[in-house]
Amino acid sequence: MTIITVNTPKGRLSLEQRRELAETLTDAVLVPEVGQFAPAARAGFQVHFVERERDMMAIGGRLLADADPELDVMVIDLAVMDAAWQPEVRAEVIERVLAALAAACGLEKPAPAWWVNFRVIDEGSWGSSGGVLSILPLLQSGVFTEERVKAVRAALGT
Repeated sequence: MTIITVNTPKGRLSLEQRRELAETLTDAVLVPEVGQFAPAARAGFQVHFVERERDMMAIGGRLLADADPELDVMVIDLAVMDAAWQPEVRAEVIERVLAALAAACGLEKPAPAWWVNFRVIDEGSWGSSGGVLSILPLLQSGVFTEERVKAVRAALGT
């Protein structure tokens, strides 16, 4: 399970940009997480787009409504299941997320006020379908590369 929440000022992303990002943000996390492009794993990913009025967001102590209208602010929150999230894998995910956003927005590079939070939900702290979920049974699904299975097992001590 992975939940990607994209927080933006109202109207920042068009419907077409959200359609593109639904796919590209999913894959930006999925590929490093499972070790390969695995479309079957997409079902475990959700992307949420949250829009806020410019008077409900602030940067540098000023409401966006009172700031330069060209100021481009986004916060992307990634919530992932506990697995093998070494610093280099986290960095890869963050860079892929920012690149996907820039591409969808038609920009050469991400804006400086686009921030990504990477949060790992501890094993036993994620629930769905009436119970607690674990990444361990998912390792048998066939979507993870053998290298990623070994890395996750090592990270979780199993």
